[in-house]
Parts: sequence; structure tokens; C-alpha cells
Amino acid sequence: MPGPVTFGRKRPLPPCPNPLFLKWLTEWRDSAAEKGLKTQFVYQKAISSLKKYPLPLQNGKEAKILQNFGDAICKMLDQRLEKHYAEQEPKTPIQSLPNSHDKNRNQQSASSTLTTSSVPKADLPQNPHERPSPTNKQKTDGKKQREYVPQKRSGGYAVLLTLCKESKNANSKGYMSKTELQREAQPLCDKTFTMTDPSNKYTAWSSVSTLIQKELVIKTHSPARYSLTDKGLELAQRLEAAEEGLEDRNDSVSQGCTTTSEEDQENQDKLHFRENIQNVLAPPPTTATLPFLVNNRQQSEDPLPTSYNHVPDFTLRPGLFSVILCVDFIETTGGAVHKKQELVSELKRNGVNFDVRKLHVGDFLWVAQEKVQPVPGQLRIPQARELVLDYVIERKRMDDLCGSIIDGRFREQKFRLKRCGLRHPIYLVEDYGSAHHLSIPESTLQQAIVNTQVVDGFFIKRTKDVRESAAYLTIMTRYLQTIYSNKILLGCTKEEAGKCDRGFHHDDLSCILLEFRDFNEGAMKNKAQTVKEVFARQLMQISGVSGEKAAAILERYSTPASLLTAYECCTFTEEREKLLSNVKCGKLQRNLGPVLSKTISQFYCTKEALC
Repeated sequence: MPGPVTFGRKRPLPPCPNPLFLKWLTEWRDSAAEKGLKTQFVYQKAISSLKKYPLPLQNGKEAKILQNFGDAICKMLDQRLEKHYAEQEPKTPIQSLPNSHDKNRNQQSASSTLTTSSVPKADLPQNPHERPSPTNKQKTDGKKQREYVPQKRSGGYAVLLTLCKESKNANSKGYMSKTELQREAQPLCDKTFTMTDPSNKYTAWSSVSTLIQKELVIKTHSPARYSLTDKGLELAQRLEAAEEGLEDRNDSVSQGCTTTSEEDQENQDKLHFRENIQNVLAPPPTTATLPFLVNNRQQSEDPLPTSYNHVPDFTLRPGLFSVILCVDFIETTGGAVHKKQELVSELKRNGVNFDVRKLHVGDFLWVAQEKVQPVPGQLRIPQARELVLDYVIERKRMDDLCGSIIDGRFREQKFRLKRCGLRHPIYLVEDYGSAHHLSIPESTLQQAIVNTQVVDGFFIKRTKDVRESAAYLTIMTRYLQTIYSNKILLGCTKEEAGKCDRGFHHDDLSCILLEFRDFNEGAMKNKAQTVKEVFARQLMQISGVSGEKAAAILERYSTPASLLTAYECCTFTEEREKLLSNVKCGKLQRNLGPVLSKTISQFYCTKEALC
């Protein structure tokens, strides 16, 4: 009779059949993450694919069959493998990490495991403070690494708790944008998410890359969307439970035990001392201007809702940026080249720092450009970040003004300047010889200029020639350099511009400005337009409907469908013709009037051709 079947303990298989490849990919990923390179995500995808593959690989070329393994990564693995063979024996198996020393250590560990398991528990040392034997230490080395847990009130800690809180919200979108996440997580973190310390280039937001590497947070889409993985949600819930348990314990201890209360008071004093030291070391404008650096205790005691808590994507400090005049390339090319080059020559002669680029709205504006330095080891200089100042200039010669009024560009340009987000639009009207040869009477042109200033609210600057226009641009450039040079500039997107307090005062230590890229892309003519924007353009094609009148109609009827529905509800033709007559428009809130209301109703309600 054969003996009973015995089940022995087999040698545990490694979690990945290709540990060397996994080790090298992890090293490359961590190195790319430290340098802030996007290749870290490529390596991370390759690591995920390698972990799922159950068979051993002999070289990097064989890894080409795996997902997210391209020619570059496979070539890097083969080169690293050649180096590994040069350092080890030529036929060393690559499916195991240890060398000969490691093999002996594993054998000792296995024998010590058998020896220890055969000893009764009563004979094992019971003193927890007793120094562990070498066998115990070897057993400990075989365990998994300690789980990553972010420190309390660190950037990773605040991000995990914020995303966890958002996931419990009934109206949750399932993700948070970068700006939303920074704004909501800031009260839970001692360090700011946007502003770097003078001695450290990292912010609290830098820890998000670690959360992504640890597969606790996932980043998708562009603009970026952040959400918790299942692993991250589990850790965030444990952190939240630990936080609640700590608060409950502190409450009970403070009520019952005097000794522990003294210890808590001592820890609290240390915390306040550390906060005071940080406030002393931090630059003075930081605590005075940024609303998210207010003491959390004051926030909790204030029951009234505060203003919009803006968290800038980036910040430009005094001395770290320069104010540059941006000139639209149309102002330097096409038409009479010698005339347009005259403006550029005058600006160079006056010593103005300017840059010619494509502007989607306006002819001249100013940006605060970050001063960047070349990085050792990198071929290209990092791209400078830019914020656009609140001044934009549309330059019109009298002949160009006449042509733009005839073809409708004049109204369309004013409408786009009002909606661009910059609060100080300027019309630079340049005289060009005699106005008698123009197709529009001079009185009509003068009336159009006056209406632009009085009705539309633009600032009008009249110049007699190109040289005087260049002088005005020079003076404006030096003026803006003076008033912005000593301020902290906080960036915001165009979507946030309406929520932020962007009022400018000379005594303020900071101001909020639009990011140039977001501003210029939002001002494109041929970008995808909403129904409301197309409706506004359609209304402005009707004679007598200005931008303000179109905006007033849009406040009541935002789409053509809503306006047509209102017309259908009217019983009589006269009622339709007077539907918009009482719409208030303009600064004086005057009625649209029955004549214009009748014209609009005829345009939308007449089925046959209009005469």
C-alpha cells in the first residue's frame, strides 16, 4: 500500500517571471519622475504589461510582443542586459535577481525557516525587545515592503482625502481637475500647492506624481482629470477613519486626563512654533495676498461664505519675469512693407523689448514672461510661462477704419475685444493724410470714433503718424513695466476669470492675470463656437443691432429656438413685432425700441424672401 500523499511546501514563485526587467524599468521610471519627464508614464505602462505576462523572457527583443513595449524600450533592455552579462557570468539566468551570494542567503533562509518551524512555540524567545537572530532577520528581509502611507497634512495626504470626499458626493463627476483639486485640498495641507519656497523647487503638488506611481491616483484626459483607483480609495478611507478616530480620542483625553492634555498642549505649542518659523522664512507677500494661506482655525470660525478661493496654476514673483510688448505679425508683413517696417524700426530705436507673434485678437498687447535659465544636460531651454496684462490695443489707420466699417469688421472686432477677457481695450486711431478721398464722409468716421469711446467704453488714442504711434507704445510699455514689476502675478484660466477678483490697485501686493496661451486660444476666430455665440453673430448682421443690443437679447433668449418659441406663443402679428421692444440694453438701460424689434421679428418669422 502506498503511503499517504503528503503536501510539501513548494518554492514560492516570484511575483514576476522577469524580475530583472521589472527592476530596470522601475529604475528608469523613478529617474524620469524625479526629472519631471513624461516618459515616466510610458515606463509605468510597460511595467503594468510586464507584471501581467506569466512567461519568462530571454531578451528585450522578445518583449516586443507585449503591449506598450516599443522599439526604444526593447533596445534599452537589450543594452542593459549586455551590461548585466558583462558584470555577471555570461550564462547567468535573468529570471532571478540574486547572484551566488544571494543564492546562499536563500538557502540559509530556507533552512532557517525549516529549523524554526520545527521548534515549539514555547521555546521561542518571547521578549519583543530581544535583538533578533540572523535567521529572523533573513525572514524579515523576505517580507513585502512596507505600504506607502503619506504623512499627515502632506500633499499626498490632502489629495487622497479630497478625492475620497469628492467620490462620496452625490453630484460627483467621478474626477477632479487640477485647479479644483488644488483649491479643495489646500486647507488639508501645510504646504502650498502652487508656490515654491526659495530654497526648494518642489510644492505640495509634486507628491501627486508619487501617488500616480504607487497606483493610488489615476490621471486621464487633457486637460488632466484625477481620480482614485480602488487601491487609493481603500487607503484614503483608512486615512479618513484614522483621522476621525484620532479626533475622538483627543476629545475624550482632553475631558478625562490632565497629563495627556498637557502633552497635547505641548505638541500644539510645537506646531504653532513651526508655523511661526515657516511664516518668518516665507516671503512677506505670500501670506498677505494668497487667500488659501489663512489660518484654518479662522476659516472654521467664520460662518460667512468667503470670496472665490483662487488657486493659481503658477505664480511669477517680482524680479523673475519681464514685461514684453507683443506685436501681431500682420503689423509687420503684407501691404506696404516699408510702412509696416517703419513701426518696428521706431520700436527698436526706442529700445522697446518686443516680440512678433500671432495674436488672435488685437494688434498689440503686453505679457509678463518668466525668466528661464538653461538646464545643464538639456539641449533646449525650458519654455517660459506667460501671463497677459490687462491692456490690448487695436490699431486703425483712417483708411483701414473706413474699410472695416463698410465690410462689417469694425463691429465684429469691437465685439471680440469686449469678450477677450482683458479689461482695458484701447483703440489707436492713426491719421493717414486727407480724409476727403475716402468713401465714407469724415463726419461719419468721427462719429464712429466717438461712439466707440462713449457707447462701447473703449479708450481712444489719436496719433498723427507711425512715429507718434510707436512713441505711445513705448511710453505704455515703460509704464506697465513700472506698475507690474513689484507685484506677485497669479495666473488664472479664462473660465476662472469671471469668478476671480481681478481688480487692480497700485497698493496691492499681487494681481490675477490670464495665462497667455489660454487667452490667445480662446480668442481664435475659427474655434468651435456655441449656439449662443453663433446666435449673437447672426443678430449683429441685422442693421442697427450692436454688440450690446445683441447681448441684451441673449440674456432673455439665449438660442434661436427659444426666440422662435416665444414668437409662436404670440397670437397676433403686432404682438410678435413688439416682443423685443422693451428689452433693456446699454449702460443707460434704454429700450430696444419697436422699429428694431419689428425688423428682428420679420427676419425670423417671414417664410418668404425679404425685400
